[in-house]
Amino acid sequence: MKVASVQASPVFPMNREATVDKACSLIREAGRNGARLVVLPETFVPMYPNWSIDLSNPTEWAHNLLMLTRNAVEVPGPQVTKLCDAARAAQTCVCIGVNEYVSRFEGMLFNSLLFIDADGTLLGVHRKLTPSNRERCFWARGDGMSLRVYDTTAGRIGGLICYEHLQPLSKYMLMSQGEQIHCTCWPGWPNFANGRSNKGVFDVATRSYAIDGQCFVVASSMYVDPADGERAGLGNASWTFFGGSMIIGPEGDYIAGPVYDEEAILYGELDFDRIVLRKAAADLTGKDNRWDIMRVENNARPYVPFSGSFGERLASEMGLQESPAARRGTPPDALARRLDAIDSELRQLREELGRDPGDTFAP
Repeated sequence: MKVASVQASPVFPMNREATVDKACSLIREAGRNGARLVVLPETFVPMYPNWSIDLSNPTEWAHNLLMLTRNAVEVPGPQVTKLCDAARAAQTCVCIGVNEYVSRFEGMLFNSLLFIDADGTLLGVHRKLTPSNRERCFWARGDGMSLRVYDTTAGRIGGLICYEHLQPLSKYMLMSQGEQIHCTCWPGWPNFANGRSNKGVFDVATRSYAIDGQCFVVASSMYVDPADGERAGLGNASWTFFGGSMIIGPEGDYIAGPVYDEEAILYGELDFDRIVLRKAAADLTGKDNRWDIMRVENNARPYVPFSGSFGERLASEMGLQESPAARRGTPPDALARRLDAIDSELRQLREELGRDPGDTFAP
C-alpha cells in the first residue's frame, strides 16, 4: 500500500481559504499517484504561529493572534467539508493539522489533527493535550477523549502532534490500541543560528516511535521559503522552517526521506507483514507486555468547566462527545481494577479460612 507525506508551506499572507485549496490540491495529487493515506503538517491551516519568539511589540503580537483566530477552522465547517470532499475524490485517507476554532468561546483555539476516511467521513479530531512552552500563548489544552486509533480503509491509524512524541504515556495510549500506521505531524521549525534546532529531535522521535510501537510512521513537516515568510507581514516572527518529512518502517529504517529545505510529496510502500516480522523480536502489545503489572489510565472525559447536563451540552457545542463508559462514570480500567481488588480480597479470605485458594468460596 502506498502512503504520502506532504512537505509544503501554507499560503502567505495568512489565508485560510487559499491554504485549504492548496491542501485539497495536494491531497488530489497524492491520490492520483496512488496514495491511500496522505499526511499534512501540524497546523497547516492557516499556519504555525511562529511570532512569539520576540514579544517586544505586544500590540502587534495581539493583532497577529486575532488574525490567526479569524483564519482558524471550525469543526464541522465549510473548510472541513472541502477537505473531506478532496479525500473522497482522491479515494484516500487524510490526516491534516489545523488551528481549530471553537466559536462558543471567543478566542479559544486548539492545535488539532483531523482524521478523514477515504469515503470523506470525518472520523475524529485530536487536540494537542498540552501545548509546548510558548505555544500556550495560542492554544488551549486538549483532553483524553481524542487519544484514538481509527479503523480506516488504509488500516488502523492514529496520530500525535510535535512534542507529544516526547510523552511516553501518550504514545503508549495509541500503540496499545494496535496502531499500524502512526501520523507524526511537525511544524518543521525552528533551526536557529545559535545552535538550537529541532532537526535531530524530529528525526530521533519519529524513528523511535516506529521501533517502540512496531508500526509504520508517516511524518509530515512544514517548509516555508524564508522570502515568502518575510513577505507575510508578521512582525516578531522567525522563518527557519526546514521540513524534515519522512516515512519510517517498523525497524526505524527510512522508507522515504528525510527531505529538507524544499516542498515535496514523499511516497512509500508499506507491507504490513513487516509489523509481524518485527514483533518476532519485540511485541509491545502482545507477548512482551505485562498489563497485570503496569497499565495506562485514560480519563476520556471532555475538558469543560461544568459537569452534568449543562456540561454535556457544552461538550456537544465544542464538538466533544463523552464515551458511554465515561458518561456512566465507570471507565473500563476502573472496573478492571475493582475486579482485581475483589479477587485479591477473596483469595485472602480463603487463606484465612484455611481453604485451598483454588476452591470455590462458599459461606
